[in-house]
Amino acid sequence: MTGEANTNQPPRLPTRGSDAHKGQCGRILVVAGSVGMTGAGCMAAKSAMRSGAGVVLWALPKSLNIVAEALSLEVMTLPLPETPSGAPCMEAREILVEAARETDCVILGPGLPVAGETGELMRLLIPEIFPPLVLDGGALSAIGDDVMIIRKRQAPTIITPHPGEMARLTGKTAKQVQEKRLDFAVKYAKFSGAVVALKGARTLVADPSGRTFENDAGNPGMATAGSGDVLCGVIAALVGQGMTPVDAARLGVRLHGLAGDLARDDKGVHGLIASDMIDRLPDAFRLHAAQTGDGA
Repeated sequence: MTGEANTNQPPRLPTRGSDAHKGQCGRILVVAGSVGMTGAGCMAAKSAMRSGAGVVLWALPKSLNIVAEALSLEVMTLPLPETPSGAPCMEAREILVEAARETDCVILGPGLPVAGETGELMRLLIPEIFPPLVLDGGALSAIGDDVMIIRKRQAPTIITPHPGEMARLTGKTAKQVQEKRLDFAVKYAKFSGAVVALKGARTLVADPSGRTFENDAGNPGMATAGSGDVLCGVIAALVGQGMTPVDAARLGVRLHGLAGDLARDDKGVHGLIASDMIDRLPDAFRLHAAQTGDGA
């Protein structure tokens, strides 16, 4: 397929009744983080909270639990059995499958190593998790070019690859992906059955029907470690609040971009870091509402 992405106005924000309680606003499970990459899970969890999720449970290696509790007061934690190197081990499989049953959306992969036991754990978990699933980072590397791991899923899937990850998923090079970004996003969405948010300048979203959408917000300062973890949290929170996967991805990448633009205005392109985007998410939600007439 060739052509241009749709630039139609993105979806409106989820609505919330005056009598809403946290259980109605989305329960999100974040499976992320390992020794040396604890921040990835923290940013995904905190961005989900800042995007309207009612409850966020962060599952991570038990040795990192005390660090996780210090990093975010609002996020609950689920300590997991771990490998000697400080990553979730195979014993965590049943714990995570059971925890996922009580949630509305799951994030899997940020800050998780693909090698050894943890990589095999992710490959097994992907078909076994029944709520909608957002895959990024280590989970995408664990899939590699075995698209059947995603196709086996019985619930919606959203993947958020950067060009290098899309290259690994398709057996191509990052240069080839960048030359035909739209084609790669559409073909992988159709073949895998997943919603694809192909990150980069003007992030592209494609759904399994072949519809495509191009984001119109964001800036080069967002090319910084942790930016993708923030995006995962935003998208998962929107799914948890009842949005369809494609609408959550469309709105999520826009809100992420708006938060990045607002953070750039504060910090400049070179000084922007991922946590700045989390801090500006509330303002991004308000700006999007004003632009779309939500009045939120």
